[in-house]
Amino acid sequence: MRLGPFQVTFHRTTVNKTLYIVSTPIGNLEDITLRALRTLREADLIACEDTRQTRKLLDHYGIAKPVTSYHDHNEAARTAELIERLERGENIALVSDAGTPLISDPGYRLVAAAIAAGIAVVPIPGPSAVTGALAAAGLGTDSFRFCGFLPPKTSQRQKVFEELKHEACTLVFYEAPHRILETLEDIAAVMRTRPVVIARELTKLHEEFLRGTAAELHVTLAARPSVKGEITLLIGKAEGVEEDDTPIEQSIRALETSGISRMDAIKQVAKARGLSKREVYKLTL
Repeated sequence: MRLGPFQVTFHRTTVNKTLYIVSTPIGNLEDITLRALRTLREADLIACEDTRQTRKLLDHYGIAKPVTSYHDHNEAARTAELIERLERGENIALVSDAGTPLISDPGYRLVAAAIAAGIAVVPIPGPSAVTGALAAAGLGTDSFRFCGFLPPKTSQRQKVFEELKHEACTLVFYEAPHRILETLEDIAAVMRTRPVVIARELTKLHEEFLRGTAAELHVTLAARPSVKGEITLLIGKAEGVEEDDTPIEQSIRALETSGISRMDAIKQVAKARGLSKREVYKLTL
């Protein structure tokens, strides 16, 4: 995307009665933007996922501002309080523990409520594990799909992968380190030899990119005593639909076993084989 000339402003950046969505570093504290620092300094209140974590960032840059917690467990009640303060004319900065708020982090309720109340919502762009991983993974970036955190159970993960296996774009997930080996097994079972990249501990001291098939990466990580750190998982796009000579009824039953309804299973099989739902249904009779 071609941008116009850069604009540099030195006046006050925050405006009363505004909710600022502020991106913060995902590891390296130097990654915060000048605009983000200015917004945090001028805000009347900083709403953060974990006040202790955010306080480390604020203390590092000498920012002395009141903070309040805003996380999954108090989001509903705290939203009303913050909207009331915004309507009184205060400006509030929303941050998460790391990266961009709302990207698999709390904040949706607050943003939706602010918009409904006619309050301005202003993004302060910055670090994100999704875009950081995409930029250095070496996979296609012309189109991608961010899918958030994967389900904890194998059957649920395989259902997700079955639904996405023919997507012609790079897939991006967040995954917990203690589940990554099981997840790689599921990818190998469903997506076979699709290229996979594991971006671990982005921007931190032990940042690492691992590239290969799911089976190859499983061997690499299984040889380690343990796997630690924040993980962004990327799967390369499908280059073409593989021929599947499995009997249609057998394919449908396999999907049903993973927890998918029969009708949804028929839809998936039809899409995968380039047939209509009616054709697949007739073949099962």
